Amino acid sequence: MCASISWLLPQADMPATMREERSKIVIREVGNQLLLAQRDTISRILPVRQLESDIYVLAFSSDLSFLPEQLVAIASEQFIRAQFPKNYIIEVYQCYDNEVAYSFEINKTIENTIVPCSGRKLPLDCYTIKIQFIEENIAPSQTSYSKMGLLFIAGGALLFLGFRFRESKKETISISKKGVSLGSFNFYPEEHKLMRDNDELVLSKKECELLTLFAQKPNEIIKREELSKKVWEDNGVIVGRSLDTYVSKLRKKLQTDPSIRLTNIHGVGYKLEIR
Repeated sequence: MCASISWLLPQADMPATMREERSKIVIREVGNQLLLAQRDTISRILPVRQLESDIYVLAFSSDLSFLPEQLVAIASEQFIRAQFPKNYIIEVYQCYDNEVAYSFEINKTIENTIVPCSGRKLPLDCYTIKIQFIEENIAPSQTSYSKMGLLFIAGGALLFLGFRFRESKKETISISKKGVSLGSFNFYPEEHKLMRDNDELVLSKKECELLTLFAQKPNEIIKREELSKKVWEDNGVIVGRSLDTYVSKLRKKLQTDPSIRLTNIHGVGYKLEIR
């Protein structure tokens, strides 16, 4: 059971040691509320690690799956209640490859708040959550995040956002509700899997998003910029060579069917060729 949080001193007025310990307790409560939102009363929250003076890492004993907007709302409520700094960045990392699965930035001015597209549940997996508090006189990050201009309302109530993903979902509705035939494979985006005969290949979140884009435009060249933007930048992060890495992973999973080829168009992008 997690202890309730009832502190009288504002965060800024506390001695450094007390502030750091209090921060760990509040961040631990964020983890507790996130598990409770999934009706998980069994999994343990591991000790909160402090990387730097204002950077903390939250981890769990078991895999979990959650909606990103739940994390946004829970963190906002707990941080406001504890009178924490109003500006912070939260990044959710996948344990197995340390890739950012989701991230967002909250700034005290609505214009600078960056809450990227949500609405789809992160698949059951091992995650760590890094929380970085930002001094109010430091400008918000403009290199690691793409600005969305979405409205964020923080007042202790849960957030209800208009998600850009729901707009893009209209484009993929023809392939999201049922399996799509790709050569001898059947692709099920909602279930993150490829089926061939009785063989099932599980896809990671990024592999699934990439293959969805390729399946929408078979035998067409898709520019690198478009792929990177839709799969990484629109999720709140910009990643360099990750595109090539995930395309390579997809290529290996599709290589058993000679009628399908994922081709690199040098200097331009990629094309899913289906004979």
